[in-house]
Amino acid sequence: MTEKNRPAEQPHQPKYAPHDAPRTTKRKFKMRKVQIPRVPPSAVPSAFTVMNMACGYVAIVMASQDSFTAAGWFIIFAAIFDTLDGFVARLTNASSEFGVELDSLSDLVSFGAAPSFLAYKFGLNEYGVGVGLGLSSLLMIGSGLRLARFNVQLVGFSKDYFSGLPTPSQAMTLATFVMWAHNEQVFFAPHLHVVLAVLTVLLAGLMVSKVRYDTLPKFRPDDFRSSPVKMSLYIISFICILIFQAKAFFIAMMMYILFGLIRSIYHFFSEETDIASENATTHNM
Repeated sequence: MTEKNRPAEQPHQPKYAPHDAPRTTKRKFKMRKVQIPRVPPSAVPSAFTVMNMACGYVAIVMASQDSFTAAGWFIIFAAIFDTLDGFVARLTNASSEFGVELDSLSDLVSFGAAPSFLAYKFGLNEYGVGVGLGLSSLLMIGSGLRLARFNVQLVGFSKDYFSGLPTPSQAMTLATFVMWAHNEQVFFAPHLHVVLAVLTVLLAGLMVSKVRYDTLPKFRPDDFRSSPVKMSLYIISFICILIFQAKAFFIAMMMYILFGLIRSIYHFFSEETDIASENATTHNM
């Protein structure tokens, strides 16, 4: 076909009419403000409570591996965190029902399960599985009952004393006893399991008792003026703990326990004597 006979090429026709052409829209992206969740004030003391629980769990693991000194230290660390969470809660006025419940659960782990298992592994297992578990479980049961009673009596609770031996005091007493007996040659070594069993029953019974024990002192000037002897004993005990460590710690805890017990016995017989005197006076009249 010659160029003359070739049909003329048609001009390129657009696929769409100009007014039908698709329009490209530009999307505008706007940065949205990311709102960071507000941390409630109660989260700060709760963080210390969680550390308390974690220390209790580590203490159980250490005791299962026969690392009795490490287990004792972690129980003491748990008691320190337990003290700090209450102090921070009062300082920031951030007490809450959630914090109270979390604190009780943490205390049951650190000052109930951990010392119970530590006592079983350290010496109560020599009585056999049945008797050993029965004796060691007294600390767990006593701690649970003590914490439940504390929560019920929380409203209107006197800040000057505790009713029954506090669970941290019980746990630190047992922990320091284990640390002392494990690291030093004690005179009761041949009868260690007997002494441990007696101590376990004593601590469990005092937790569910109504023996009054002083709260932790705040070391304010008023405390030194009102109770100079007691505050001086606290300072001397602290210095002895720094020097002699576990042995002095255990002796200090036993003095604290015996002081509350002797004071309660004295008040009990004093009240009985006063009641008898009043009855005698009334009868003579």
